[in-house]
Amino acid sequence: MKYPKFHDFQGLIDEIRLLAQLKCEYGAEGIAPIIKEAEKSLYSAAAKLKKLPVNKELAMREPNDLESIRSLRPAGHRRKLKTFDKNLYRDRLEGALLGRMAGCTLGAPVEFWPIEKMQALADENGDPFPPRDYWSYVPEPKQLRYGISPREAYTQTKMNGVPVDDDIAYTLLGLLVIEENGANFKTEDIGLAWLKYLPIAYTAEDIALRNLKSGLSAAKAAEKNNPYCEWIGASIRADPWGYLAPGCPEMAAEMAYRDAYISHRRQGIYASMFFAATIAAAFSVDNPLEALNIGLCEIPKSCALAKAVRWALNIAPEITNYRQARDAVTNHFNGMSMIHAVNNACLTVFGIGIGGTDLTGVIGEIVAMGMDNDCTAATAGSIVGAVIGKQRIPEHWYRNFNNTVHSYLTGKPSFEISELVNRFTGQAEKIMNA
Repeated sequence: MKYPKFHDFQGLIDEIRLLAQLKCEYGAEGIAPIIKEAEKSLYSAAAKLKKLPVNKELAMREPNDLESIRSLRPAGHRRKLKTFDKNLYRDRLEGALLGRMAGCTLGAPVEFWPIEKMQALADENGDPFPPRDYWSYVPEPKQLRYGISPREAYTQTKMNGVPVDDDIAYTLLGLLVIEENGANFKTEDIGLAWLKYLPIAYTAEDIALRNLKSGLSAAKAAEKNNPYCEWIGASIRADPWGYLAPGCPEMAAEMAYRDAYISHRRQGIYASMFFAATIAAAFSVDNPLEALNIGLCEIPKSCALAKAVRWALNIAPEITNYRQARDAVTNHFNGMSMIHAVNNACLTVFGIGIGGTDLTGVIGEIVAMGMDNDCTAATAGSIVGAVIGKQRIPEHWYRNFNNTVHSYLTGKPSFEISELVNRFTGQAEKIMNA
């Protein structure tokens, strides 16, 4: 895949706006018709792009329906665990939850930052880089994220509970969906839960939520005005499905599919299925790389995501630090959005390849790689945490969580971590025994 050459359209639009303002200040006439003509041309280009037919052969290899997806999977472990060990599960579940929360919280205040900017912040703070603990200070400390948590709440000394983030909100929402609908929930139930609990959303989720509110069905919510359908959004919603199907990657992938379908298509769906299956597998293995390989068996073997992940796994032994990882991904996926599911999945693979079962090494290196680094570190933290369990997670990553998770979900401002463990355990036991 080679992207077409894109000119700096945003820069051109800014230039047109500035020129129009200048000419207006100089008393020129005839400005409005020129602006209207430019706007009409942009709308025309967008309409033509929407109507372009896709490659039918490629679409056959990358279907959106579950039956076809399954028919294109490679052979693999559909269920690794036959019995449910409640005590072992609880330790690994808590490890997964804490790993996810730690990775997200570490990456959130520097999301999308260039590597050089993060390095400069670390130098200014006297912090190591890649980070080995939460940032000791972040700029604009009083600015609220999601209107709730100040940016300083993501730092070592100001943290009091897991601060708000959408990566964590969707993990909580997945639990609510299961509790209210059971394991056989439908995409329509996801839509109803979004309308009930989600006050805000972004990119593909924002489009889907708007479409739901306008009366579009959950089955069609991803298909109207959604250029984000292969971005990372569904991936960050994958974790609860892995938690609820420990050792059962096929089951986890199916639940992830039903969730992802409301907002994503093709690689967006596959990425959610892949990571849900990987997390489910992580409860049954001792090596996170093995979990990644098992997760690959739940998506079409020839899809773009599978090819990308296999590429990342193949060269992972050669990638020894965050700069090599970022350079490899930037070069291999030149022109791809920094919020795409595919390139970020590869960064997640590289981080796990570098750090292995050392949670600090994994999430520190991944955050240092940049791009959508709160999402990638959260996912990697979840996978590694499920492998190693709470007992092997350094205490400094969760000491100041104070058993509390803050949330922007409507009517659900906070959760106790211990209660989340109990509730996930109860639901997983019910699902596995069924």
